[in-house]
Amino acid sequence: METEVKLTKLAQCAGCGAKVGAGTLAKLLDGIPTRSDERLLVGFDKSDDASVYKIDENTALVQTLDFFPPIVDDPEMFGEIAAVNAISDIYAMGADPKLALNIMCVTKDMPKESIQAILRGGYKKAYEAGVIITGGHTIHDQEPKYGLSVSGFVHPQKFLTNSGARPGDILILTKPLGVGILTTSAKAEFIDQKVMDKIYDQMRQLNKYARDIMVKYEVHSCTDVTGFGLLGHGYEMAQGSDVTIHFMTEEIPYHKEALSMADLGMIPEGAYRNRKYASEGVSKTKKINRALEDILYDPQTSGGLMIAVSENDAKNLLEDLQNTIPCAKIIGYIEEKEEKSIILE
Repeated sequence: METEVKLTKLAQCAGCGAKVGAGTLAKLLDGIPTRSDERLLVGFDKSDDASVYKIDENTALVQTLDFFPPIVDDPEMFGEIAAVNAISDIYAMGADPKLALNIMCVTKDMPKESIQAILRGGYKKAYEAGVIITGGHTIHDQEPKYGLSVSGFVHPQKFLTNSGARPGDILILTKPLGVGILTTSAKAEFIDQKVMDKIYDQMRQLNKYARDIMVKYEVHSCTDVTGFGLLGHGYEMAQGSDVTIHFMTEEIPYHKEALSMADLGMIPEGAYRNRKYASEGVSKTKKINRALEDILYDPQTSGGLMIAVSENDAKNLLEDLQNTIPCAKIIGYIEEKEEKSIILE
C-alpha cells in the first residue's frame, strides 16, 4: 500500500525501539506505592510481561498493554505488527488472549485511509489470535502510534512468569534476532527489500503457536524478547529467578544481514540503553565480536518467546516447536546463581 507520507518518517523511534530503557523504567517506578491484594498474583513490581489476577479457583485474568510508533510504512502491516506484539505478552504468561481495546494516536493531517488500514491490520491479527477488539481510545499526537490493551485467561496455578527459571533448565528461543538493527538500516535504505520482507513476515508471526505447544511441557519460565533485547530480558529472568543464564552464543539464531549492518554502525538507540542496563550483569568466557554483542542487545519488535524448560522435556519441546517453527533453537541453559547473572560462552 502506498501512502503520501511514509509513516516511519513521522516517528523519531521505531517499534519497540521507542521503549523506555529497563534501567530508566526501574528508577521511574521506584517508590511508587503499591497495594496488596491476595488475588493479585503478578503485579508491576515483578517486571513481568503482564499482570495476573485470580478470579476463582479455575480462572485468572491476565492483562497487558503495548503500543508504539510505526516500524514500517505500510499502515496495514504496521497495525498487524503492533497487534501481534501486544498480544505476545499474554502468550508469554502461558495464557489465552480473548479481549482487546485499541490504543491509537493520529496526526492531524493523517489520511483517513491510513488510519482505517492500521485498524484493519490490528483486527486481522486479533482475529487470527481468537481475540475480539471491543473498542478503544484515539487521540491526536505529533507522531502516529498504535497498539492494544489485551486481556486473557489462564488457570491460576498454570501461568508462567519471567522469574521461574530453575537450575538445570534449558533455554529455547523461537525467533531469530536482529530486527531492530535491520529496521534501522531499512529506514536509511541500506537493506534489500527481499530481506525486509522476511523480517516483516517474522514480526507478523503470532507467538500463539509457540505458546500452544510449550504449555504441553514442563516449562518453568517464559518471556517474549522485545524492547530490552535478548540480554536485557535475559538479565530480568536471571535476576528474578536468582539464577545465572549461560548463553551459547554460537547457537543463538540471528539474521546474518544484521551482523554486517551492525559492523557498519546501524545500531538503534535502544540497543545502547539495553547495554547500559544489562552489561554490568554479563561476563564472557571468550572474545565475542562486537557486532554480535550488538545483536544480543538489539531491541526486538514482536520478538519470539524465550522458554526455560525442564531438561527432561527440552528435546521433545524443541522437536515439537520445530515442526511448526523451524527457526526455534536451544540457546542456553540455567545454573545456580554465580557472580554474574549472564555468562556468554
